[in-house]
Amino acid sequence: MEKVYIYLENGIYLEAKSFGASGTSIGEIVFNTSMSGYQEIITDPSYAGQFITFTAPEIGNVGVNDDDNESSKAWCKGVFVRNYNEVYSNFRGEKSLSDLLKEHKVLGICDIDTRFLTKTIRDQGAMMMIASTEISSKDELKKILESTPRIEQINYIEQVSTKESYVHKYGAWNMKTLSYNKAVMSDKKIVVIDFGVKRNILNELVEAGLEVEVIPSDFQADDLIKRFEDGQIGGIFLSNGPGDPLTLTNEKEQVEKLTKANIPIFAICLGHQMLSIAHGYDTFKLPFGQHGGNHPVANENKIVEITAQNHNYNVPDDIEKIASITHKNLFDNTIEGVKYNNKQIFSVQHHPEASPGPHESKYIFDEFAKIVKPN
Repeated sequence: MEKVYIYLENGIYLEAKSFGASGTSIGEIVFNTSMSGYQEIITDPSYAGQFITFTAPEIGNVGVNDDDNESSKAWCKGVFVRNYNEVYSNFRGEKSLSDLLKEHKVLGICDIDTRFLTKTIRDQGAMMMIASTEISSKDELKKILESTPRIEQINYIEQVSTKESYVHKYGAWNMKTLSYNKAVMSDKKIVVIDFGVKRNILNELVEAGLEVEVIPSDFQADDLIKRFEDGQIGGIFLSNGPGDPLTLTNEKEQVEKLTKANIPIFAICLGHQMLSIAHGYDTFKLPFGQHGGNHPVANENKIVEITAQNHNYNVPDDIEKIASITHKNLFDNTIEGVKYNNKQIFSVQHHPEASPGPHESKYIFDEFAKIVKPN
């Protein structure tokens, strides 16, 4: 293994070992508390522009495979792990995590104190950093980092969104057949606006009985409104995605038009934030975000769901002026879900498809399917 050199914007300089791609990469460092599902996390487009610090100490032990990718590639800038296992053992494993990272030019950093990194992020907040297998000078790393745009200045949506529309034809993973269920004919069709959608979100929408068409993020609201009025589609879904939602000014204008058209809309994560902004309530950045598969959320029936989370931004408390609060995060009491007054529009901050994570929130997809208009 070659050496890798790390510099954080708070001045911390570290050395570790590399098990992924070679090169130099810059991004924002966050931590994830999930105990499993590292492949799904690494291929989640919402991590574009970020380094992921895994709090689970052993990573790589089950390898990776083509079925468990949440998108076409690994979008994150790099991953930090305490102990990396090159030799994997799993009947579904096809190659090592190192192979995946090298294929997609993502840095893999191991033999480092991930508890120290996690505590640093927790205490000081998510921050920009640079890692390199090519440059060892602290001063040079600092200079490069300071001259590079920050994550909130980059529109990663343009990178992760599909370039062409397509119909998603698979449902949930079937443990009996060890394959994804195939889509069946449906009289309810929705359009998914792809801000960086995870494949398992699409799977769960199909599993809920919907025909799912995915379109690029540079959509025109007027086209979708006309399709709805003509009975071609019965609802719209706004997906998860990376980056600061306040930078998406064009997308905000289009989402605002959709909210005024009486179309059933469901949104997750970034889409949830975009709905808030489109209604005039700007999001704010959390100190270190919420990333993991063990977050307790209380729903409107006062039932606690353990949820999967991956976000750095949140909707403001005063959104309750125009919406009812349906979900609250029990870790920090931030808003996790809303239903907009007098509209068939609702959204959640967490990831109910839970890939990886618990499945206690999957019912939300069925709730959406109920309000989608038949063709």
